[in-house]
Amino acid sequence: MTEPVSKNFIERIIDEDLAEGKYTKIATRFPPEPNGYLHVGHAKSILLNYGLAQEYHGDFHLRFDDTNPVKEDMEFVKSIVSDVEWLGAHYVGEVKFASNYFPQMYEAAVKLIKKGKAFVCDLSAEQIREYRGTLTEPGKNSPYRDRSIEENLDLFERMKNGEFEDGSKVLRAKIDMASPNINMRDPVIYRVAHMTHHNTGDTWCIYPMYDFAHPIEDAIEGITHSICTLEFEDHRPLYDWVVRELEYENPPKQIEFAKMYLTNVITGKRYIKRLVEQKIVDGWDDPRLVTIAALRRRGFTPESIKKFMDLAGVSKSNSSVDYAMLEYCIRDDLKPKAPRLMAVLDPIKLVIDNYPEGQVEYLEATNNVENPELGVRQIPFSKELWIERDDFMEEPPKKYFRLFVGNEVRLMNAYFVKCTGFEKDEQGNVTVVHCTYDPETKSGSGFTGRKVKGTIHWVPVNQSKKVTVRLYENLVDEEKGVYNEDGSVNLNPNSLTVIDTAYIEQTIDQYQPGDSFQFIRNGYFCIDTKDSKEGQPVFNRITSLKSSFKLPK
Repeated sequence: MTEPVSKNFIERIIDEDLAEGKYTKIATRFPPEPNGYLHVGHAKSILLNYGLAQEYHGDFHLRFDDTNPVKEDMEFVKSIVSDVEWLGAHYVGEVKFASNYFPQMYEAAVKLIKKGKAFVCDLSAEQIREYRGTLTEPGKNSPYRDRSIEENLDLFERMKNGEFEDGSKVLRAKIDMASPNINMRDPVIYRVAHMTHHNTGDTWCIYPMYDFAHPIEDAIEGITHSICTLEFEDHRPLYDWVVRELEYENPPKQIEFAKMYLTNVITGKRYIKRLVEQKIVDGWDDPRLVTIAALRRRGFTPESIKKFMDLAGVSKSNSSVDYAMLEYCIRDDLKPKAPRLMAVLDPIKLVIDNYPEGQVEYLEATNNVENPELGVRQIPFSKELWIERDDFMEEPPKKYFRLFVGNEVRLMNAYFVKCTGFEKDEQGNVTVVHCTYDPETKSGSGFTGRKVKGTIHWVPVNQSKKVTVRLYENLVDEEKGVYNEDGSVNLNPNSLTVIDTAYIEQTIDQYQPGDSFQFIRNGYFCIDTKDSKEGQPVFNRITSLKSSFKLPK
């Protein structure tokens, strides 16, 4: 017997609409404005809209709300399409643009004028704000509100034909200047803007406002449920007014859900843009950011982001989610499928004094103990190895079970070795650790003569690859909060550590940029897709091995 599935409030609304016969097929959409790269919060909207379309065997549309030519750019269009496709959200047909509907929007405005529901207004933007009133006081009518239908039609056509300067005239909906909802106080629905548009060029010099354009786009495409974030809740009466006055059959329904906020991260486009322009980060896809492109480059997977969204859930109330939960999700996804490799990030040399000079033997290592299908690999073993600097201590504290003079440990997948001494440079830094090995203790031999408490990883000095590794911490200083009072970002000066002297198994040569691994004892890493070159991989740390996040019971 299967347990009943708990549905969120949006699913319950859709179930009710279908039961009442309001719609025969569900259609949802993701409608970004192409004025920046998408961030992890947008991923929630993408996966929510796509998931609902899948659940109800409907259609999912990708449409760009490109009604504002000031900030929009084809670079952002391309990046957004790439992000949506990478997340696995399959949209029907071609990518759509609001600007492709400009002729229909113009005709819709003409229809409102003919119905006496829109008028051309000559007030300046500042005057319109003054006339609008406040939350406690009603607005007052524009002196141009009672222009005749004929005059409004003439003026609007002349606006379209380019006869008026920017800001000199607007088209406003005629609704109610005394409405308690300020959005309904004769909102502007068209403005004059002599600007070149990224998609339509110089065809138009008037552009529709978002609140007017969006319901029309949804209606034209047959969207049934227009799912948006809570800040649009107060705009819903205007959305409903537009589709009602334009007399669309089966009009779309707007539903609002809460945005997802991540603790101690930067998601605001203007802040990210400033970091990019000031070269504090190396682009919109810098792995320290939480744009989808950055998470992708860092090594996060679509599956991990989907799991994260499922855990976060869908709500009507705003809340923050700990970034540690996102890290938990990528660990959970990579743990069974990422191959294990040995990599030494802070190397010192280990010399096995009694190992035969010049001898190289190959030892077998399992690629992932949790996933036998990933198979095994052969690792060369020789007299000189690299080990992590903190795997040896000259004066160890209690309960330190790694290398110190007189102590014995296991070299992972290899032998027991016993520390006999060490060398230092002129500055007093340990440079070489000496030990002896016991050939009877070979891993897999079944040796049971004695036990050791410590196991350390290693790579052979002469059969390893020197690589660059980047360790990432939070871009912001978590103790001070994300933003200063002046709006600047509290940057963490240690957000990026670059290691140019790390060593890794030579088996890395078989992998490609974008591939992910667990570096044993060091965390999860991927080969950077931007800075890696042929034979010179650069590794990004995705996350550490340990998690501070616990799933709620």
